[in-house]
Amino acid sequence: MEEDNIYKRIQEAISSLPENFSILEEQIDVELQMEYFNYGRDLKLSFSEDVILQHQSDLFDEHVPVAEKKNILVLLASQEKVEAFRTIERYAKNPDPELREWSILALQESRMVIQSSLMDEQQVYISTGLGGKGQKLRYFVVFIGNENVVEYSAVQRKLIQNELEYALKNSGGELEEIRFVENLAIFTLLLPVKSDIQGVFSGVIAECNQYGDFVRQDIIITNVKRMSVDEIKRFMNREKGESNEE
Repeated sequence: MEEDNIYKRIQEAISSLPENFSILEEQIDVELQMEYFNYGRDLKLSFSEDVILQHQSDLFDEHVPVAEKKNILVLLASQEKVEAFRTIERYAKNPDPELREWSILALQESRMVIQSSLMDEQQVYISTGLGGKGQKLRYFVVFIGNENVVEYSAVQRKLIQNELEYALKNSGGELEEIRFVENLAIFTLLLPVKSDIQGVFSGVIAECNQYGDFVRQDIIITNVKRMSVDEIKRFMNREKGESNEE
């Protein structure tokens, strides 16, 4: 019930998105994203625009500590100046290795700040751990075989892949990768932000199960990270344990 409510709230938020929105395409750890957006709250109030712009060249000075460059990127990203955006853009093409993802987030914020200023309207950016492409989000999904399925057969594998590709094509999505490990069908895919995600996967499973009822109705789906096979199995065991307790 709680999962249904969460899904409903997510769908409501997605349906209220404006037509103009952008997606962070890079795959950046969610915790780092949260660190970035919390990092500069107080910092941005401590320096004037002139002081910030005076230090933009420090990004390209190999003698300037990485910690200081980290501050400069956040400060530059807060400025409604094309000059600041171009500086971040140039740095992001060849950043210090430790600041590659940080510079991408700064570039995204800078672009959003400038677009909001030029268009006189708030810009909406969507960022997830797995990123996306265009107006599509990337998802990591696992179909789990029923209890009597130790390993998907060749026919079952082909059926899952065919039904998935067909459903994604009709939904404007794209299958990027699929692999099978024992009774797990593991794949990454892209779906338009406003897709009926639940409907897409329920439909695929229903079509597959016409040929032997071999896929469980409950699936694993996330746009936060890719999971290893061990992580998937630990998650499944934890869920099974909680169900037994109930």
